[in-house]
Amino acid sequence: MNTDKIIELKHITKVFPAIVANDDISFDVRRGEIHAIVGENGAGKSTLMNIIYGLLQPTSGEIVLNGEPVKIDTSTKALSLGLGMVHQHFMLVQDFTVLQNIILGSEVKKGAVVDYDEARRRVMELSETYDLRIDPDKKVKEISVPMQQRVEILKVLWRKAEIIIFDEPTAVLTPQEIDEFCEIALKLKAQGKTLLFISHKLGEVMRISDRVTIMRLGKVVCTKDIADTDEKDLAHLMVGRDIELGGGDRKPVETEKQVLAVHNVSMTVGGVQKLDSIDLEVHPGEILGVIGIDGNGQEELVDAICGKAKIDGGEILLEGQNIVGKSIKQIKDMGLSTVYEDRHKDGLVLKYSVRDNLILGYQDRPQYLAKWKAFLNQKAIQKNAEDLQKAFDIRCGSLEVFAGTLSGGNQQKIILAREVSARPKLLMVVQPTRGLDMGAIEFVQDKVVEQRNAGCGVLLFTLELDEVLQLSDRIAVIHNGRIIKTVVNKNVTKQQIGRYMLGVLDDGTEEAAE
Repeated sequence: MNTDKIIELKHITKVFPAIVANDDISFDVRRGEIHAIVGENGAGKSTLMNIIYGLLQPTSGEIVLNGEPVKIDTSTKALSLGLGMVHQHFMLVQDFTVLQNIILGSEVKKGAVVDYDEARRRVMELSETYDLRIDPDKKVKEISVPMQQRVEILKVLWRKAEIIIFDEPTAVLTPQEIDEFCEIALKLKAQGKTLLFISHKLGEVMRISDRVTIMRLGKVVCTKDIADTDEKDLAHLMVGRDIELGGGDRKPVETEKQVLAVHNVSMTVGGVQKLDSIDLEVHPGEILGVIGIDGNGQEELVDAICGKAKIDGGEILLEGQNIVGKSIKQIKDMGLSTVYEDRHKDGLVLKYSVRDNLILGYQDRPQYLAKWKAFLNQKAIQKNAEDLQKAFDIRCGSLEVFAGTLSGGNQQKIILAREVSARPKLLMVVQPTRGLDMGAIEFVQDKVVEQRNAGCGVLLFTLELDEVLQLSDRIAVIHNGRIIKTVVNKNVTKQQIGRYMLGVLDDGTEEAAE
């Protein structure tokens, strides 16, 4: 085993006002390994990576690079030392081409002008070496998220980085895109690069890492060889207790009554058929999971059910009443609560307080209105916020702080608390745990199953195979805008669902409706 240390962190401490983000951090990274850093939100992972990359300075401690102590006070200095970073939120100029973004600030010159022909040749050589398959002449705004990530990788390779830091590189990727990222990471390793890899997703950590360092509350818990651990062990070390995903015990579904019935629903957007004769139903007290590769009609189906978009034909019944043509507000008042995928865009007003976000969309309900229904009952709104903060463990300094200042997990708890407290007949949750850490995922899943056990129908949209298998009573697979297979979640494998997601049915035929 290679024990050549390329980076050593010695007693790194970073103190911000009122918080110690990194507390006496020491560990090493070996040359040519993929070294994962895992921990819950707030564990100090990103702060530590920003210190290594020169974006922050430690309060105390030392970084040793290739056996020599170094002071990395800017990202430019980091790059000069062979350290590159691919940020979770990409730093690309949208109106520039891929090529222009890659070489920006580090151009090849022919005299006084940029030699784009030579730059293109070198960039394409790099692209082929690492199988990144980019189009150098496309504008960044025209390419997909995973392609933008590849541009970021090529940016650091162009600058000859030997150590590449990835900050949550798969947080915004679909399962298929995650597979592609893992292949890229392993190819980088095979070419001798050293990778530092922050992630919440323990499956991919186990899949590509050589060693893993676990952080909790700003401290290093331990560093382990991947061969000596598993996902359950890592989750326990991250959170400090056993994590049980899947929501725990559940009562059997006992009714044939339908809380939601979608019949023969079709939708065309911009001349393209997005939904094609969709049929599905949800019963009270069950979770129906809808899964498919991203872009196969899930977004349009969500929008059709909640009233955001018009359908071409068919009917959508909520407890027997047709909701087609009704407004989002009318459908909400009829008993649909929705936890949308984009919590910032559709779930919260980030510059409203936690307290006000906890009644958002329900502020006209009688319990929140005062005299003559002309004023809000501030006392009732405060009591609601206090009760929900306690029941959903919303961690905030005050109920008056802006929702935008909280972690993703706490923001999701606000939305879930608000929608569940409305006592819906149908709870529709879309990617409910995306980007959350293990503890927050467990909490959200528990609350979803709690609603199911209380008799609420739950419609779950997810891109995660693990999640659909953990939570669903039945699973509907969507492909090319059609539900091609619905199965009871009993003895179903990831491989089966994965095949259905690709449009392959049990007899090997493709894209045939059930």
